Order: sequence, then C-alpha cells, then structure tokens
Amino acid sequence: MTAKMNASLEKSLKTVYATLEEVERYQHASRVLGFDQQTICPPLGMEEQGETSAFLSNKAFQLSKSKKFISAAEDLYANRKFLNEWDRTLAESLHRDYLRNKNITPAMDKQFSLVFNKAFVNWLKAKKAADFSIFADSLSDVRKVNLKQIALAEKAMRVPYDNLLDVYERGMTTKDLTKCFDACKERLVPMLQKIQKSKKKIRTDFLSRKVSDESQRQMAEFLLQTIGFDFKRGAFTTSEHPFTDGLAKDDCRVTTHYHEDMFASNMFSIIHEGGHALFEMNQPSENYAHHINGCKTLGQHESVSRFYENRIGRSRAFVHLIFKKCKEFFPTVFEDVSEKQFYEALNVVKPSFIRTEADEFTYTFHIMIRFEIEQMIVNGKVDIQSLPQIWNDKYEEYLGIRPSNDREGILQDVHWASGFGYFPTYSLGNMYNAMYYNRMKQEIDVEDCILHGDFGTINGWMKEYVWKYADRLNSKAWIQKITGREFTADDFLDYIEQKYGELYGI
Repeated sequence: MTAKMNASLEKSLKTVYATLEEVERYQHASRVLGFDQQTICPPLGMEEQGETSAFLSNKAFQLSKSKKFISAAEDLYANRKFLNEWDRTLAESLHRDYLRNKNITPAMDKQFSLVFNKAFVNWLKAKKAADFSIFADSLSDVRKVNLKQIALAEKAMRVPYDNLLDVYERGMTTKDLTKCFDACKERLVPMLQKIQKSKKKIRTDFLSRKVSDESQRQMAEFLLQTIGFDFKRGAFTTSEHPFTDGLAKDDCRVTTHYHEDMFASNMFSIIHEGGHALFEMNQPSENYAHHINGCKTLGQHESVSRFYENRIGRSRAFVHLIFKKCKEFFPTVFEDVSEKQFYEALNVVKPSFIRTEADEFTYTFHIMIRFEIEQMIVNGKVDIQSLPQIWNDKYEEYLGIRPSNDREGILQDVHWASGFGYFPTYSLGNMYNAMYYNRMKQEIDVEDCILHGDFGTINGWMKEYVWKYADRLNSKAWIQKITGREFTADDFLDYIEQKYGELYGI
C-alpha cells in the first residue's frame, strides 16, 4: 500500500486477498491430486481422480467469478497507481485474467477441465498403443475448447494463436516467434549439414548400457543436491513425462523417468526439472504474500531449466565435476570411458525422434515443427486425422528422419492434451538464458564456479538478477532489465555455432 491509498481501496485489497487465499486452497488441493494422477494413481483410477481435481479447480474458478471479488479487483486495477509494485502487478494480472475469462461461466470452466482431463487419459492410452486415432477425437475437442476460449475473451487478439501464446508468454507474438525461427533456420540448417558431413566421429555406445533404476535414483538425488535443490522444501519421484510443480511456498516437487538403457535421459531430465524447482524455491517471499507467485511466464521458467540442463549440465566443467560420481554410481558403464568421451557423447549431434532426448543443437528443430503444426491446428487449416502424416513429413524435411510409429512421433508429448501455445517457450528459454549467461560471465567466473561445485555463487546471481523480477515483468521487459538489451536470438545462435563448430571442427 502507499500513503495515498484511501479506505475504499484498502477494503478492495483486503477483499481480493481474502478471496485469493481461499482460491489458492482449492488450487493447491487440485494440484496435489494432479501430481498424484501423474505419479502413483492406478490406471483405472485416473479418470475419476481427474474429475475430482477438476471439481476442486472449478470451485476456485467460481470464487474468482463472484461479483464482489471482480468489483474489488477492478477497483484495484483502476487505481493501480496508488498501489505498491507487488500489488500493482497483482491488479494487472487479475485484470488480464478478468478480460480472458469474463464470459466463461463456472459451468463452462468445469466442462473445459473435463475435456482436458479426458484428453490426458486418452493420450496415455494412445501413447501406450502407439495409435493416434485413440487420441484424435480428444485433440479435436481440445482445439474446440481453445477456440471457444479465444472467442469468449473480452479483448481477443486479431491473430488467434497470439491469444494462446499470451497465456504462457505474455509480451511475445507469433510475429516475434516467426522472426526468431527464421533466424534459426538460416543459421542452423546449413550448420547441421556441415556437422553431418564432418569427419569427427563421437563414441556413444556406452550411453545405451543398462543401469538399474536404483542407481539412477541415487544419481538423480546427487545431481539435485549438487545444483542446490532444498530437500526440506522439495521432493522427487517418477512419472511417464518428467515435470515440476511448485505446489506451495515450501513444497516443490519434481519428477523424472528411468530408462534402463538410457541413463543420461534421467540425468538431464532431473537437472532440467531441478532448474524449474530452483526458480520456485528462490523467488521473493513477497510474491507469495501478494499472490503474484504465478505471474512468471513459461519462457522465463524454461530459460532457467534449460540453463541448468544445457549451459551448465552439458559443459566441460560440469562433466568434470560429476565424472567421478558417474563412475561410482555406474561402474559397468564407465569402466572404459574417459571424461572427454563422456563430454563429447553428451553433446553429440544426431537427429532423433524424441524431443526430450534431443541433443542441444537439434532441439530447436523439434520446437519449430511443433510451432508450425500448432498454428495449422489453431487456424483450422488441417484435418486432425492427418496430423501424424504432417508430423512425419516435417521430421523428414527438417531432420532427415521419419518416425516409424505414433509413439515416437506425434504422441510423444503430453502438452496438447491441455491446449496449444506452450512449446515455443522452450526455444525462447534457450534464447533468454544465452543472453543472461553473457551478462553473468562478465561478473562472475561461471566456469570456475561449476568446476568447484560452487552453486551458491551461481544461484545467488540468478536469484538477484533472473528470479527476482520475473513475476513483475513480461518477458521482453524482464530480459532487458537483466541484460540492458532488447530480446534477440543472436546470443543463442552465436553460442551454438561456437560450441558445435569447436566440437566438430567446422
């Protein structure tokens, strides 16, 4: 509050706070059930579990639709110049939500949640059977829900896809993304061709050696400890698709997946999700006090997870830091493998089908493909049944490979079960962290910190410059505040060209 706040505005703020505290209780319970659904819930219980979660989520939605709450929230927005920075952020966030959801009734919201829940269940069935037809009708229903949400928005943007992107990455547009991906195509496509023609041969046979789940669990725990994950405020387990959920201020949970013959998959999944968790664990306490802890964008979040996964996790310094532990946990894997061979194997460029297993170089191609298909879906320029064919054609066009079944093709990701607009944030994250890494290395010796396992210094810098303002600024303003520069893909592309040019001698 500011000195100029009058009694009426103070009353509105108290009303908003009281309502949000109740909303967050329902949301917390719903998310706990959602976490359970994706981890230990038995298959036949999933649909009912999802329905209960949707019921609780709808209760929260009903509270946010009360006339008293809306009136108070809009009063805050109209008088936001009298609020402090945190409450002003809250007022602006609630106003955006109000415009987006003004014409959506609680009954509609419940119906939408049930559509997404059924889509998730059918996606699991379809993936297991490697049969897209099981998921097709649900995906069509998800599209209808997204389009209906856009149509009901009070101030919908002219480009349909922009409305969905804005949910995850406010401030960014389809035009921004097209410019970024065009730059990626211009520089990465010819470089991929050079890499594929390179005489450099990287050994990778040991990456498919079998490792027990227990050994992988121990490695996951070690990696989380190494990067600074707080086990008093967090936990980890397994799921079909690795994810992170900041359930509460002191309850952040991450998951991974163990593949017997792909131990590195678990290593980099847990570092990635651990990065998300560090973001949640290190945001300012004021964010919770003022109910703005959910205002950060997905691109901001992905920038951090992929910063730890790639800029740190796949660096020479980090490989050196963990190599002895790798040999300790996986002795049969590393008995004839050098540290240099391990580093090169973790950075090998090899077009592959699965996004989450993709190397750092070709990962951008996976996102470009999804971005192009999502626009086709949202714009209604494609028949849902034809998507597997389109997907496979694009993989052949961009990466020179063609999926042999739907499981390794269009069904590999869970994201579309809950809507469109998420995927581009992964690539945006890479571009953001390339920019702030260049700022960071001007102020601290990042490589030396990694070599000595000094994540206190690295995380301290991230807390002050990257995590502190994320909830209060949109993406473009946030990256400019960190770096003093306008958003660009150039830092990321420069990094990629330098790293892989050196690795492959091109």
